Amino acid sequence: MARPSKLLRFLAALAFPFTVLHAFASSPEGCRIAVLGDSLTAGLGLPAGEAFPARLEAALRARGFPCAVIDAGVSGDTSAGGAARIAWVLADRPSHLLVELGGNDALRALPPEQLEENLERIVLAAKNQNVAVMIAGMLAPTNLGPEYGAAFAAAYQKVVDRHQLAFYPFFLDGLVDRPDLFQKDGIHPNAAGVAEIVARILPTVEAWLRESGVLPRP
Repeated sequence: MARPSKLLRFLAALAFPFTVLHAFASSPEGCRIAVLGDSLTAGLGLPAGEAFPARLEAALRARGFPCAVIDAGVSGDTSAGGAARIAWVLADRPSHLLVELGGNDALRALPPEQLEENLERIVLAAKNQNVAVMIAGMLAPTNLGPEYGAAFAAAYQKVVDRHQLAFYPFFLDGLVDRPDLFQKDGIHPNAAGVAEIVARILPTVEAWLRESGVLPRP
């Protein structure tokens, strides 16, 4: 767990509004994973090819999964922002939706109930279009207190349990307290940091894909 000041600084970076380029890939096999997220998805400070969606796609294809990964990240987005644009993301017809949101909610100390409500809206919209959903969570900074932190974590868990979703509790697992995995600003993951995220989340993503019927090629 990061020191309170470091984690707060980390989360603060997610609130800055930056222009994001979205790479809308096509997959003839029909497996299309949209990653709905903030700057951690958008790959702030990195070339498009080094951002999380591109690196995840490369890792999946190397392991035989014929999936395109769509970058639907917007820097500064909250869970409310993600819920507001879910229809736009689903209009690109993904088969799967990976949700990486919540850091900015914690930064602003927004009520965890709102996080739960927004995640619920996102999940229901996806399920209504038969899109499989996985959630990647975030931790609240410890300076907000243990009660808030517990409620924040519970918001994710309630939605996950309600819909029996694949779940990766902390998107930045393994990166905090590792300055070598960050860019010069000390906030955003560098290429090595993104590689670490992908390596750690990959088993959960693979299990999710298998459960939804997407199997690797022999």
